[in-house]
Amino acid sequence: MRLQALREELAHPRTTIQLCMLGIVGGTCAALIIILFRLCVEWLQETGVSSLKSVLAYDWLVWLVMPLISVGLILFIAFLTGFKHYRLGIPFVIHRVKYYYGYVPFRTTINQFFGGMLALAGGFVVGREGPSVHMGASGSSFLGQWLRLPYNSIRILAGCGIAAGISASFNTPFAAVIFVMEVVLREYKIHIFVPIMLAAACGSVLTRIVFGEVNELSFLSFNAFSQWMYFYLVLLGILLGMLAVLFNSQLMRVMTWFRPVSMVWRLILAALITGSIGMFIPEALGANFIDVEHLFDSSPGALLLVSTLVFKVILAVFAIGLGIPGGIIGPVMVIGMLAGAVLLLPLSYFINVPEFTNSFALLGIAGMLTAVLHAPLAALSAVMELSYSPQIILPAMLVIVPAYVTSTQFFGNRSIFIRQLDYQNLPYAISSIREALEKTGVLAAMNTDYKLFHDAPEQALINYLEGDPTKIVIQKSKFEIDVQYKLVQYNVSLEHDATALNYYEMEGISAQSTLHEVYEHLKNSRSGAVYIYDQELNDIIGVVTWNILQSFLQKAHY
Repeated sequence: MRLQALREELAHPRTTIQLCMLGIVGGTCAALIIILFRLCVEWLQETGVSSLKSVLAYDWLVWLVMPLISVGLILFIAFLTGFKHYRLGIPFVIHRVKYYYGYVPFRTTINQFFGGMLALAGGFVVGREGPSVHMGASGSSFLGQWLRLPYNSIRILAGCGIAAGISASFNTPFAAVIFVMEVVLREYKIHIFVPIMLAAACGSVLTRIVFGEVNELSFLSFNAFSQWMYFYLVLLGILLGMLAVLFNSQLMRVMTWFRPVSMVWRLILAALITGSIGMFIPEALGANFIDVEHLFDSSPGALLLVSTLVFKVILAVFAIGLGIPGGIIGPVMVIGMLAGAVLLLPLSYFINVPEFTNSFALLGIAGMLTAVLHAPLAALSAVMELSYSPQIILPAMLVIVPAYVTSTQFFGNRSIFIRQLDYQNLPYAISSIREALEKTGVLAAMNTDYKLFHDAPEQALINYLEGDPTKIVIQKSKFEIDVQYKLVQYNVSLEHDATALNYYEMEGISAQSTLHEVYEHLKNSRSGAVYIYDQELNDIIGVVTWNILQSFLQKAHY
Protein backbone atom coordinates (compact mmCIF):
# COMPACT_ATOMS: atom_id res chain seq x y z
CA MET A 1 0.00 0.00 0.00
CA ARG A 2 2.87 2.35 0.76
CA LEU A 3 4.37 1.59 -2.63
CA GLN A 4 1.08 2.51 -4.30
CA ALA A 5 1.05 5.81 -2.41
CA LEU A 6 4.61 6.45 -3.64
CA ARG A 7 3.53 5.82 -7.23
CA GLU A 8 0.58 8.19 -6.89
CA GLU A 9 2.83 10.90 -5.48
CA LEU A 10 5.44 10.49 -8.22
CA ALA A 11 2.75 10.79 -10.89
CA HIS A 12 2.54 14.51 -10.09
CA PRO A 13 5.08 16.84 -11.75
CA ARG A 14 6.37 18.45 -8.58
CA THR A 15 9.40 18.41 -6.33
CA THR A 16 8.89 16.03 -3.41
CA ILE A 17 11.08 14.35 -0.83
CA GLN A 18 10.16 10.99 -2.39
CA LEU A 19 11.45 12.07 -5.80
CA CYS A 20 14.62 13.48 -4.25
CA MET A 21 15.28 10.23 -2.39
CA LEU A 22 14.73 8.24 -5.57
CA GLY A 23 17.16 10.55 -7.35
CA ILE A 24 19.77 9.77 -4.69
CA VAL A 25 19.17 6.01 -4.90
CA GLY A 26 19.14 6.04 -8.71
CA GLY A 27 22.27 8.18 -8.84
CA THR A 28 24.02 5.86 -6.41
CA CYS A 29 23.13 2.79 -8.49
CA ALA A 30 24.38 4.46 -11.66
CA ALA A 31 27.58 5.73 -10.03
CA LEU A 32 28.44 2.28 -8.66
CA ILE A 33 28.10 0.79 -12.16
CA ILE A 34 30.35 3.49 -13.63
CA ILE A 35 32.95 3.07 -10.89
CA LEU A 36 33.02 -0.68 -11.56
CA PHE A 37 33.38 0.09 -15.27
CA ARG A 38 36.30 2.45 -14.65
CA LEU A 39 38.06 -0.05 -12.41
CA CYS A 40 37.66 -2.77 -15.05
CA VAL A 41 39.06 -0.47 -17.74
CA GLU A 42 42.08 0.44 -15.64
CA TRP A 43 42.75 -3.20 -14.76
CA LEU A 44 42.42 -4.29 -18.39
CA GLN A 45 44.70 -1.50 -19.61
CA GLU A 46 47.42 -2.40 -17.13
CA THR A 47 47.28 -6.17 -17.49
CA GLY A 48 46.54 -6.19 -21.22
CA VAL A 49 49.41 -3.97 -22.32
CA SER A 50 51.91 -5.60 -19.96
CA SER A 51 50.85 -9.09 -21.11
CA LEU A 52 51.22 -8.17 -24.76
CA LYS A 53 54.62 -6.62 -24.16
CA SER A 54 55.78 -9.79 -22.44
CA VAL A 55 54.67 -11.88 -25.45
CA LEU A 56 55.60 -9.60 -28.34
CA ALA A 57 59.19 -8.52 -28.88
CA TYR A 58 58.55 -5.02 -30.27
CA ASP A 59 56.42 -2.19 -28.92
CA TRP A 60 55.16 -1.24 -32.38
CA LEU A 61 53.76 -4.75 -32.72
CA VAL A 62 51.87 -4.27 -29.43
CA TRP A 63 50.19 -1.11 -30.73
CA LEU A 64 49.24 -2.92 -33.94
CA VAL A 65 47.84 -6.08 -32.34
CA MET A 66 46.05 -4.51 -29.36
CA PRO A 67 43.12 -2.93 -31.33
CA LEU A 68 42.64 -6.13 -33.33
CA ILE A 69 42.33 -8.25 -30.18
CA SER A 70 39.87 -5.74 -28.70
CA VAL A 71 37.68 -5.81 -31.81
CA GLY A 72 37.70 -9.61 -31.84
CA LEU A 73 36.40 -9.70 -28.27
CA ILE A 74 33.85 -6.92 -28.96
CA LEU A 75 32.44 -8.91 -31.88
CA PHE A 76 32.30 -12.06 -29.77
CA ILE A 77 30.23 -10.29 -27.08
CA ALA A 78 28.00 -8.72 -29.74
CA PHE A 79 27.43 -12.20 -31.19
CA LEU A 80 26.43 -13.56 -27.78
CA THR A 81 23.99 -10.74 -27.00
CA GLY A 82 22.66 -10.32 -30.53
CA PHE A 83 23.88 -7.85 -33.14
CA LYS A 84 20.47 -6.15 -33.22
CA HIS A 85 21.20 -4.90 -29.70
CA TYR A 86 24.29 -2.98 -30.79
CA ARG A 87 22.79 0.52 -30.83
CA LEU A 88 24.80 2.30 -28.18
CA GLY A 89 25.92 5.67 -26.89
CA ILE A 90 24.50 9.09 -26.14
CA PRO A 91 22.35 9.54 -29.31
CA PHE A 92 20.60 6.23 -28.62
CA VAL A 93 20.00 7.24 -24.99
CA ILE A 94 18.55 10.61 -26.07
CA HIS A 95 16.12 8.73 -28.33
CA ARG A 96 15.12 6.32 -25.56
CA VAL A 97 14.64 9.14 -23.06
CA LYS A 98 12.49 11.17 -25.43
CA TYR A 99 10.34 8.38 -26.87
CA TYR A 100 10.48 5.54 -24.32
CA TYR A 101 10.72 7.36 -20.98
CA GLY A 102 14.32 6.30 -20.48
CA TYR A 103 13.79 2.55 -20.91
CA VAL A 104 17.13 1.16 -22.15
CA PRO A 105 17.24 -2.49 -23.34
CA PHE A 106 19.32 -4.65 -21.03
CA ARG A 107 21.28 -6.35 -23.80
CA THR A 108 22.48 -3.03 -25.18
CA THR A 109 23.76 -2.21 -21.71
CA ILE A 110 25.74 -5.46 -21.60
CA ASN A 111 27.19 -4.65 -25.01
CA GLN A 112 28.05 -1.15 -23.85
CA PHE A 113 29.77 -2.29 -20.65
CA PHE A 114 32.06 -4.89 -22.16
CA GLY A 115 32.37 -3.23 -25.57
CA GLY A 116 33.28 0.13 -24.06
CA MET A 117 35.75 -1.49 -21.68
CA LEU A 118 37.51 -3.33 -24.50
CA ALA A 119 37.50 -0.29 -26.80
CA LEU A 120 39.09 1.95 -24.17
CA ALA A 121 41.67 -0.67 -23.25
CA GLY A 122 42.39 -1.32 -26.94
CA GLY A 123 43.69 2.19 -27.60
CA PHE A 124 40.78 3.46 -29.69
CA VAL A 125 40.17 7.21 -29.59
CA VAL A 126 36.81 7.04 -27.87
CA GLY A 127 35.63 8.37 -24.52
CA ARG A 128 34.25 6.61 -21.49
CA GLU A 129 31.37 9.09 -21.09
CA GLY A 130 29.38 7.34 -23.84
CA PRO A 131 29.25 4.05 -21.92
CA SER A 132 28.79 6.04 -18.69
CA VAL A 133 25.68 7.80 -20.02
CA HIS A 134 24.26 4.58 -21.46
CA MET A 135 24.87 2.47 -18.36
CA GLY A 136 23.90 5.29 -15.99
CA ALA A 137 20.53 5.73 -17.68
CA SER A 138 19.98 1.97 -17.77
CA GLY A 139 20.96 1.34 -14.15
CA SER A 140 18.87 4.17 -12.73
CA SER A 141 15.78 3.61 -14.89
CA PHE A 142 15.88 -0.11 -14.06
CA LEU A 143 15.12 0.87 -10.47
CA GLY A 144 11.95 2.62 -11.64
CA GLN A 145 10.97 -0.33 -13.82
CA TRP A 146 11.46 -2.74 -10.94
CA LEU A 147 9.25 -0.63 -8.65
CA ARG A 148 6.73 -0.13 -11.52
CA LEU A 149 6.83 3.63 -11.05
CA PRO A 150 4.96 6.00 -13.40
CA TYR A 151 6.71 6.58 -16.69
CA ASN A 152 7.18 10.30 -16.05
CA SER A 153 9.26 9.52 -12.94
CA ILE A 154 11.24 6.80 -14.75
CA ARG A 155 12.31 9.43 -17.29
CA ILE A 156 13.54 11.64 -14.44
CA LEU A 157 15.37 8.65 -12.97
CA ALA A 158 17.07 8.08 -16.32
CA GLY A 159 18.22 11.71 -16.25
CA CYS A 160 19.51 11.16 -12.71
CA GLY A 161 21.49 8.15 -13.89
CA ILE A 162 23.00 10.10 -16.79
CA ALA A 163 24.05 12.94 -14.48
CA ALA A 164 25.54 10.52 -11.96
CA GLY A 165 27.36 8.68 -14.74
CA ILE A 166 29.00 11.79 -16.15
CA SER A 167 29.80 13.05 -12.67
CA ALA A 168 31.39 9.72 -11.78
CA SER A 169 33.41 9.77 -15.01
CA PHE A 170 34.86 13.28 -14.84
CA ASN A 171 34.18 14.35 -11.23
CA THR A 172 32.26 17.38 -12.56
CA PRO A 173 28.80 17.33 -10.91
CA PHE A 174 27.71 20.81 -12.02
CA ALA A 175 28.67 20.22 -15.65
CA ALA A 176 26.88 16.85 -15.50
CA VAL A 177 23.62 18.54 -14.42
CA ILE A 178 23.88 21.17 -17.16
CA PHE A 179 24.67 18.51 -19.77
CA VAL A 180 21.56 16.51 -18.90
CA MET A 181 19.29 19.56 -18.96
CA GLU A 182 20.86 21.14 -22.06
CA VAL A 183 21.67 18.16 -24.27
CA VAL A 184 19.55 15.17 -23.20
CA LEU A 185 16.28 16.53 -21.79
CA ARG A 186 16.58 19.97 -23.46
CA GLU A 187 14.40 21.65 -20.83
CA TYR A 188 14.73 23.26 -17.41
CA LYS A 189 12.04 22.29 -14.90
CA ILE A 190 12.62 22.66 -11.18
CA HIS A 191 11.04 19.31 -10.27
CA ILE A 192 13.46 17.63 -12.68
CA PHE A 193 16.46 19.79 -11.81
CA VAL A 194 16.55 19.02 -8.07
CA PRO A 195 16.75 15.17 -8.15
CA ILE A 196 19.23 15.30 -11.05
CA MET A 197 21.40 17.65 -9.02
CA LEU A 198 21.30 15.26 -6.06
CA ALA A 199 22.19 12.31 -8.29
CA ALA A 200 25.16 14.18 -9.76
CA ALA A 201 26.35 14.97 -6.24
CA CYS A 202 26.13 11.28 -5.31
CA GLY A 203 28.15 10.34 -8.38
CA SER A 204 30.85 12.85 -7.49
CA VAL A 205 31.02 11.77 -3.82
CA LEU A 206 31.35 8.08 -4.68
CA THR A 207 33.98 8.62 -7.36
CA ARG A 208 36.01 10.79 -4.95
CA ILE A 209 35.87 8.04 -2.34
CA VAL A 210 37.27 5.52 -4.82
CA PHE A 211 39.56 7.59 -7.06
CA GLY A 212 40.43 10.54 -4.82
CA GLU A 213 39.46 14.20 -4.64
CA VAL A 214 41.43 15.40 -7.66
CA ASN A 215 40.07 14.88 -11.16
CA GLU A 216 42.16 13.78 -14.11
CA LEU A 217 42.38 17.29 -15.53
CA SER A 218 43.65 18.94 -12.37
CA PHE A 219 46.97 19.50 -14.15
CA LEU A 220 45.23 22.09 -16.34
CA SER A 221 45.52 25.15 -14.12
CA PHE A 222 44.36 28.46 -15.54
CA ASN A 223 46.76 31.40 -15.56
CA ALA A 224 45.34 34.87 -16.09
CA PHE A 225 46.78 36.83 -18.99
CA SER A 226 46.82 40.38 -20.31
CA GLN A 227 43.66 41.96 -21.69
CA TRP A 228 45.22 42.46 -25.13
CA MET A 229 45.07 38.67 -25.60
CA TYR A 230 41.27 38.83 -25.41
CA PHE A 231 41.21 39.85 -29.07
CA TYR A 232 43.13 36.72 -29.94
CA LEU A 233 40.59 34.62 -27.99
CA VAL A 234 37.89 35.67 -30.45
CA LEU A 235 40.08 34.41 -33.30
CA LEU A 236 40.74 31.25 -31.28
CA GLY A 237 36.99 30.65 -30.99
CA ILE A 238 36.50 31.12 -34.74
CA LEU A 239 39.26 28.63 -35.56
CA LEU A 240 37.92 26.10 -33.06
CA GLY A 241 34.45 26.48 -34.58
CA MET A 242 35.90 25.69 -38.00
CA LEU A 243 37.76 22.66 -36.60
CA ALA A 244 34.53 21.42 -35.03
CA VAL A 245 32.71 21.75 -38.37
CA LEU A 246 35.49 19.75 -40.03
CA PHE A 247 35.31 17.09 -37.31
CA ASN A 248 31.51 16.72 -37.47
CA SER A 249 31.35 16.67 -41.26
CA GLN A 250 34.12 14.09 -41.64
CA LEU A 251 32.61 11.90 -38.94
CA MET A 252 29.25 11.88 -40.70
CA ARG A 253 30.98 11.30 -44.04
CA VAL A 254 32.72 8.19 -42.70
CA MET A 255 29.43 6.90 -41.27
CA THR A 256 27.70 7.44 -44.61
CA TRP A 257 30.47 5.94 -46.74
CA PHE A 258 30.69 2.72 -44.77
CA ARG A 259 26.99 2.25 -44.11
CA PRO A 260 26.67 -0.61 -46.68
CA VAL A 261 29.58 -2.47 -45.05
CA SER A 262 28.70 -5.04 -42.39
CA MET A 263 29.48 -4.22 -38.78
CA VAL A 264 32.13 -6.94 -38.55
CA TRP A 265 34.25 -5.50 -41.35
CA ARG A 266 33.72 -1.94 -40.15
CA LEU A 267 35.11 -2.74 -36.73
CA ILE A 268 38.04 -4.68 -38.20
CA LEU A 269 38.84 -1.72 -40.47
CA ALA A 270 38.76 0.63 -37.48
CA ALA A 271 41.20 -1.67 -35.67
CA LEU A 272 43.56 -1.79 -38.65
CA ILE A 273 43.57 2.01 -39.03
CA THR A 274 44.11 2.53 -35.30
CA GLY A 275 46.87 -0.06 -35.09
CA SER A 276 48.65 1.19 -38.22
CA ILE A 277 48.84 4.77 -36.99
CA GLY A 278 49.65 3.66 -33.45
CA MET A 279 52.72 1.84 -34.74
CA PHE A 280 54.31 5.13 -35.80
CA ILE A 281 52.88 7.60 -33.29
CA PRO A 282 51.65 5.93 -30.08
CA GLU A 283 50.81 9.38 -28.65
CA ALA A 284 47.81 9.45 -31.01
CA LEU A 285 46.20 6.39 -29.40
CA GLY A 286 43.44 6.63 -26.83
CA ALA A 287 41.58 9.60 -25.38
CA ASN A 288 43.28 9.57 -21.99
CA PHE A 289 43.89 12.92 -20.34
CA ILE A 290 46.99 11.63 -18.58
CA ASP A 291 48.65 11.05 -21.96
CA VAL A 292 48.09 14.71 -22.82
CA GLU A 293 49.56 15.69 -19.46
CA HIS A 294 52.70 13.68 -20.18
CA LEU A 295 52.88 15.25 -23.62
CA PHE A 296 52.68 18.78 -22.23
CA ASP A 297 55.24 17.99 -19.51
CA SER A 298 57.75 16.84 -22.13
CA SER A 299 57.81 20.32 -23.74
CA PRO A 300 56.84 19.00 -27.19
CA GLY A 301 57.84 20.72 -30.37
CA ALA A 302 55.37 22.22 -32.79
CA LEU A 303 55.68 19.27 -35.19
CA LEU A 304 54.81 16.70 -32.50
CA LEU A 305 51.85 18.75 -31.25
CA VAL A 306 50.42 19.27 -34.73
CA SER A 307 50.94 15.65 -35.81
CA THR A 308 49.36 14.34 -32.59
CA LEU A 309 46.36 16.63 -33.11
CA VAL A 310 45.92 15.59 -36.75
CA PHE A 311 46.13 11.88 -36.01
CA LYS A 312 43.84 12.17 -32.97
CA VAL A 313 41.21 13.69 -35.23
CA ILE A 314 41.67 10.98 -37.86
CA LEU A 315 41.54 8.12 -35.36
CA ALA A 316 38.53 9.58 -33.53
CA VAL A 317 36.62 10.07 -36.78
CA PHE A 318 37.25 6.51 -37.94
CA ALA A 319 36.75 4.84 -34.56
CA ILE A 320 33.42 6.55 -33.83
CA GLY A 321 32.29 6.63 -37.45
CA LEU A 322 32.90 2.91 -37.96
CA GLY A 323 30.99 1.94 -34.81
CA ILE A 324 33.56 1.32 -32.07
CA PRO A 325 31.60 1.44 -28.76
CA GLY A 326 32.59 4.58 -26.89
CA GLY A 327 31.81 8.22 -26.39
CA ILE A 328 32.59 11.32 -28.39
CA ILE A 329 33.01 13.83 -25.57
CA GLY A 330 36.35 12.43 -24.37
CA PRO A 331 37.98 12.64 -27.84
CA VAL A 332 36.51 16.11 -28.38
CA MET A 333 38.01 17.29 -25.09
CA VAL A 334 41.42 15.83 -25.95
CA ILE A 335 41.29 17.34 -29.44
CA GLY A 336 40.30 20.68 -27.90
CA MET A 337 43.25 20.55 -25.50
CA LEU A 338 45.69 19.83 -28.32
CA ALA A 339 44.06 22.41 -30.61
CA GLY A 340 44.29 25.08 -27.92
CA ALA A 341 47.98 24.31 -27.39
CA VAL A 342 48.67 24.38 -31.14
CA LEU A 343 46.81 27.67 -31.66
CA LEU A 344 48.88 29.23 -28.87
CA LEU A 345 52.10 28.70 -30.85
CA PRO A 346 51.67 31.82 -33.08
CA LEU A 347 51.98 33.94 -29.92
CA SER A 348 55.39 32.51 -29.06
CA TYR A 349 57.05 35.78 -30.15
CA PHE A 350 55.05 37.78 -27.58
CA ILE A 351 54.54 35.53 -24.56
CA ASN A 352 56.07 32.56 -22.76
CA VAL A 353 54.18 29.69 -24.40
CA PRO A 354 54.70 26.98 -21.71
CA GLU A 355 53.23 29.33 -19.09
CA PHE A 356 49.90 29.56 -20.93
CA THR A 357 49.68 26.12 -22.55
CA ASN A 358 47.31 24.77 -19.89
CA SER A 359 45.12 27.88 -20.09
CA PHE A 360 44.72 27.58 -23.84
CA ALA A 361 44.12 23.84 -23.51
CA LEU A 362 41.16 24.59 -21.23
CA LEU A 363 39.85 27.21 -23.65
CA GLY A 364 40.25 24.69 -26.46
CA ILE A 365 38.02 22.27 -24.55
CA ALA A 366 35.39 24.99 -24.13
CA GLY A 367 35.39 25.92 -27.81
CA MET A 368 35.33 22.36 -29.16
CA LEU A 369 32.64 21.11 -26.78
CA THR A 370 30.47 24.09 -27.66
CA ALA A 371 30.80 23.80 -31.43
CA VAL A 372 30.64 19.99 -31.67
CA LEU A 373 27.86 19.30 -29.15
CA HIS A 374 26.04 22.68 -29.25
CA ALA A 375 26.21 22.81 -25.46
CA PRO A 376 27.70 26.19 -24.50
CA LEU A 377 26.55 26.14 -20.88
CA ALA A 378 27.83 22.60 -20.34
CA ALA A 379 31.16 23.57 -21.90
CA LEU A 380 31.49 26.68 -19.73
CA SER A 381 30.64 24.82 -16.53
CA ALA A 382 32.99 21.96 -17.46
CA VAL A 383 36.09 24.12 -17.90
CA MET A 384 35.23 26.09 -14.78
CA GLU A 385 35.00 22.91 -12.70
CA LEU A 386 38.04 21.34 -14.31
CA SER A 387 40.24 24.36 -13.66
CA TYR A 388 38.87 25.18 -10.18
CA SER A 389 39.09 28.81 -11.29
CA PRO A 390 36.27 31.33 -11.79
CA GLN A 391 38.74 33.59 -13.64
CA ILE A 392 38.28 31.43 -16.70
CA ILE A 393 34.63 32.46 -17.15
CA LEU A 394 35.24 35.63 -19.17
CA PRO A 395 37.99 34.20 -21.44
CA ALA A 396 35.91 31.06 -21.98
CA MET A 397 32.91 33.15 -23.00
CA LEU A 398 35.06 35.01 -25.52
CA VAL A 399 35.95 31.64 -27.06
CA ILE A 400 32.57 29.91 -26.75
CA VAL A 401 30.45 32.58 -28.45
CA PRO A 402 32.51 32.93 -31.68
CA ALA A 403 33.01 29.16 -31.82
CA TYR A 404 29.25 28.57 -31.62
CA VAL A 405 28.30 31.35 -34.04
CA THR A 406 30.97 30.32 -36.54
CA SER A 407 29.88 26.71 -36.40
CA THR A 408 26.13 27.30 -36.67
CA GLN A 409 25.60 30.47 -38.68
CA PHE A 410 28.45 30.46 -41.14
CA PHE A 411 28.76 26.72 -41.72
CA GLY A 412 25.30 25.44 -40.80
CA ASN A 413 26.74 22.90 -38.39
CA ARG A 414 24.35 21.06 -36.05
CA SER A 415 24.97 19.12 -32.88
CA ILE A 416 26.75 15.87 -33.64
CA PHE A 417 24.19 14.01 -31.54
CA ILE A 418 21.30 15.39 -33.62
CA ARG A 419 23.10 14.51 -36.83
CA GLN A 420 23.70 10.97 -35.60
CA LEU A 421 20.05 10.61 -34.60
CA ASP A 422 18.92 11.72 -38.05
CA TYR A 423 21.41 9.35 -39.68
CA GLN A 424 20.12 6.40 -37.64
CA ASN A 425 16.45 7.40 -38.22
CA LEU A 426 15.89 7.67 -34.48
CA PRO A 427 13.19 10.27 -33.66
CA TYR A 428 13.95 12.73 -30.88
CA ALA A 429 11.63 15.73 -31.34
CA ILE A 430 8.20 15.64 -29.69
CA SER A 431 5.27 18.05 -29.86
CA SER A 432 4.57 20.60 -27.14
CA ILE A 433 1.30 18.83 -26.23
CA ARG A 434 3.06 15.53 -25.80
CA GLU A 435 5.85 17.14 -23.80
CA ALA A 436 3.35 18.71 -21.42
CA LEU A 437 1.17 15.62 -21.00
CA GLU A 438 4.10 13.25 -20.45
CA LYS A 439 5.04 15.09 -17.26
CA THR A 440 1.90 13.85 -15.45
CA GLY A 441 1.07 10.23 -14.74
CA VAL A 442 -2.47 8.91 -15.02
CA LEU A 443 -2.45 8.15 -11.29
CA ALA A 444 -2.39 11.90 -10.65
CA ALA A 445 -5.36 12.58 -12.92
CA MET A 446 -7.64 9.57 -12.71
CA ASN A 447 -11.01 9.77 -11.01
CA THR A 448 -11.68 6.99 -8.51
CA ASP A 449 -15.14 8.28 -7.61
CA TYR A 450 -17.21 6.38 -10.15
CA LYS A 451 -20.15 4.00 -10.11
CA LEU A 452 -19.53 0.58 -11.59
CA PHE A 453 -22.51 -1.47 -12.88
CA HIS A 454 -22.31 -5.14 -13.89
CA ASP A 455 -24.47 -5.88 -16.94
CA ALA A 456 -27.18 -3.56 -15.61
CA PRO A 457 -30.34 -2.89 -17.67
CA GLU A 458 -30.61 0.51 -19.31
CA GLN A 459 -33.44 1.65 -17.04
CA ALA A 460 -31.28 1.09 -13.96
CA LEU A 461 -28.58 3.28 -15.49
CA ILE A 462 -31.10 5.99 -16.34
CA ASN A 463 -32.53 5.95 -12.82
CA TYR A 464 -29.06 6.34 -11.30
CA LEU A 465 -28.06 9.20 -13.61
CA GLU A 466 -31.33 11.01 -12.88
CA GLY A 467 -30.33 11.14 -9.23
CA ASP A 468 -26.67 12.06 -9.85
CA PRO A 469 -26.17 13.27 -13.46
CA THR A 470 -22.53 14.38 -12.97
CA LYS A 471 -21.37 11.02 -11.65
CA ILE A 472 -19.08 8.89 -13.82
CA VAL A 473 -20.97 5.69 -14.62
CA ILE A 474 -19.24 2.60 -15.97
CA GLN A 475 -21.03 -0.43 -17.40
CA LYS A 476 -19.05 -3.66 -17.09
CA SER A 477 -20.03 -6.43 -19.50
CA LYS A 478 -18.57 -9.89 -18.99
CA PHE A 479 -18.18 -12.29 -21.88
CA GLU A 480 -16.82 -15.83 -22.02
CA ILE A 481 -13.25 -14.79 -22.82
CA ASP A 482 -13.23 -11.07 -22.23
CA VAL A 483 -14.48 -8.19 -20.09
CA GLN A 484 -15.59 -4.89 -21.61
CA TYR A 485 -16.02 -1.48 -19.95
CA LYS A 486 -18.20 1.31 -21.33
CA LEU A 487 -18.67 4.88 -20.19
CA VAL A 488 -22.36 5.72 -19.84
CA GLN A 489 -23.58 9.30 -20.31
CA TYR A 490 -26.82 11.09 -21.10
CA ASN A 491 -27.40 11.64 -24.78
CA VAL A 492 -27.67 15.41 -25.06
CA SER A 493 -28.16 15.49 -28.84
CA LEU A 494 -31.34 17.04 -30.20
CA GLU A 495 -32.05 14.30 -32.74
CA HIS A 496 -35.68 13.13 -32.57
CA ASP A 497 -34.79 9.43 -32.68
CA ALA A 498 -31.88 9.65 -30.25
CA THR A 499 -31.59 7.10 -27.46
CA ALA A 500 -31.54 8.17 -23.84
CA LEU A 501 -27.96 7.08 -23.18
CA ASN A 502 -24.65 7.08 -25.01
CA TYR A 503 -22.19 4.22 -24.52
CA TYR A 504 -18.48 4.85 -25.11
CA GLU A 505 -16.29 1.79 -25.28
CA MET A 506 -13.28 2.18 -23.00
CA GLU A 507 -9.75 0.88 -23.47
CA GLY A 508 -7.44 -0.01 -20.63
CA ILE A 509 -4.20 1.87 -19.90
CA SER A 510 -1.50 0.81 -17.48
CA ALA A 511 -1.18 2.73 -14.22
CA GLN A 512 2.42 3.53 -15.21
CA SER A 513 1.26 5.52 -18.24
CA THR A 514 1.13 9.28 -18.61
CA LEU A 515 -1.63 11.54 -19.88
CA HIS A 516 -0.04 11.39 -23.32
CA GLU A 517 -1.22 7.79 -23.73
CA VAL A 518 -4.72 8.92 -22.74
CA TYR A 519 -4.58 11.68 -25.33
CA GLU A 520 -3.52 9.24 -28.03
CA HIS A 521 -6.56 7.05 -27.31
CA LEU A 522 -9.13 9.85 -27.14
CA LYS A 523 -7.83 12.53 -29.55
CA ASN A 524 -9.79 11.28 -32.57
CA SER A 525 -13.21 11.14 -30.92
CA ARG A 526 -12.58 14.04 -28.48
CA SER A 527 -14.94 12.28 -26.09
CA GLY A 528 -15.26 9.20 -23.95
CA ALA A 529 -12.79 7.86 -21.40
CA VAL A 530 -10.17 5.23 -20.68
CA TYR A 531 -9.92 3.05 -17.60
CA ILE A 532 -6.74 2.56 -15.61
CA TYR A 533 -5.54 -0.84 -14.46
CA ASP A 534 -2.63 -1.79 -12.23
CA GLN A 535 -1.47 -5.32 -13.04
CA GLU A 536 -4.50 -7.17 -14.38
CA LEU A 537 -5.93 -5.74 -17.60
CA ASN A 538 -9.53 -6.20 -16.47
CA ASP A 539 -9.01 -4.84 -12.96
CA ILE A 540 -10.14 -1.20 -13.09
CA ILE A 541 -8.72 1.21 -10.47
CA GLY A 542 -9.68 4.58 -11.98
CA VAL A 543 -11.04 6.50 -14.95
CA VAL A 544 -9.69 9.39 -17.03
CA THR A 545 -12.29 11.13 -19.19
CA TRP A 546 -11.73 13.54 -22.05
CA ASN A 547 -12.97 16.39 -19.85
CA ILE A 548 -10.34 15.57 -17.21
CA LEU A 549 -7.67 15.52 -19.88
CA GLN A 550 -8.81 18.90 -21.21
CA SER A 551 -8.56 20.45 -17.76
CA PHE A 552 -4.95 19.30 -17.45
CA LEU A 553 -4.14 20.76 -20.84
CA GLN A 554 -5.64 24.12 -19.91
CA LYS A 555 -4.11 24.49 -16.47
CA ALA A 556 -0.57 25.80 -15.95
CA HIS A 557 0.72 22.88 -13.94
CA TYR A 558 4.31 23.30 -15.01
